[in-house]
Amino acid sequence: MKNSIIVLTIVTLFAAGGVLTGCGSAGDEPENANPQTQQAQQHDEEGEQHAGENGGQAQEDGQQHADEVHLTKQQRESLGINVETLNSGSAASTIARPASINYNLDNIAKVGPRIEAKVVRVLKDLGDRVGAGQPLALMSSVELGKAKAEYIRLKARLKSEQARYKREQSLYDQQISSEAEQLEAEAAFEEAQAELKATTEALRLYGLSEENIQDIETGSDQPLSRFYVTSPIDGVIQERNLSPGQTVSSSETPIHVANLSQMWVMIDAYEQDIRYIEPGQTVTISVRSIPNETFKGTIDWISYALEEGSRTMPVRAIVDNPNRKLRAGMFGTARIQTGQERDIAMIPVDAVQTIEGKSRVFVPGEENGSLRPVSVRLGAENEGLVEVLSGLQPGDQAVTAGAFDLKSALTAQTRSASHGH
Repeated sequence: MKNSIIVLTIVTLFAAGGVLTGCGSAGDEPENANPQTQQAQQHDEEGEQHAGENGGQAQEDGQQHADEVHLTKQQRESLGINVETLNSGSAASTIARPASINYNLDNIAKVGPRIEAKVVRVLKDLGDRVGAGQPLALMSSVELGKAKAEYIRLKARLKSEQARYKREQSLYDQQISSEAEQLEAEAAFEEAQAELKATTEALRLYGLSEENIQDIETGSDQPLSRFYVTSPIDGVIQERNLSPGQTVSSSETPIHVANLSQMWVMIDAYEQDIRYIEPGQTVTISVRSIPNETFKGTIDWISYALEEGSRTMPVRAIVDNPNRKLRAGMFGTARIQTGQERDIAMIPVDAVQTIEGKSRVFVPGEENGSLRPVSVRLGAENEGLVEVLSGLQPGDQAVTAGAFDLKSALTAQTRSASHGH
């Protein structure tokens, strides 16, 4: 609606002869027209008077004016026209793309019993920091109790069979016992060793450490059925889905421990970024909820497939999070340093207008207050700026704001000029 009002205003002013210089009749000139407009129209009248001598030149001058917009300083200010010197850069040197923060799955431990058990007591709650090997919950399992009892029995049997074997070996050496008795004792000893080893491995599969196994003794105050679920890593309790009296199967992992010292950042790169992004590049992360602070990381994975719906290319970066400020689920912006600097003019995307099917940018004309469109070839975009591959160079002056209004004015001028002829 705003643009329509501006266009209507420009057309009205053009019809009054107070804004633009184009084709028209001197008889339409108001008495208080600005000197620049009068001078331009006087030039046209002189061209008509000398048409017999310079007809071709007059036609060329008329075409030049039809492709330009003439504005006074006051008119430029009222329309918000801004002319700036173009800086050099490259959209590929720093690529900014949407990103989300996720847990580093290599630093997440999902903990549960390896045997069906009942919860006796929960030792750590949500948000508690724990170290590797620290108990999280006390559990009780009938099956584990039986396995421990079997371990105790086999350990006692091994001790007995070992003593018997040593005695038979001594008697055989003294030729008091027969070789058959010695071999029988040796076989019984080796069998007891094998059975104890098998039971020990079963206990390890149930999650008991070597120290836990060595501590199994008869007559202990701790029931044989009880054991601790421990944390395999340093971290923070992020999830707890168990309570006293609850039965937990061997396939469940009700406690999650998260090491938040590093996070994964999932970046939604565009298809046009494929040629610029590669593993090992530095990434700077900024999130909306933590203003004025950035986090640095490194790209370690780039997808070989684009997402079907969004046509974006997933990229993952590992970011250090020493103070645990980054949290899973946060959204922000990832700025990828590609290291591909190029000396190319950069201009705001809105400064480029499509005129007669071509991309054009308005630049100052030869006359004071005139602005004319020039054709440009564009490159990659980045954060509202676009590369100008040809047509303009760094250091050139161009309209960076108000280009749409200039396009509307130029269109209105061209239509009015056509109607006048």
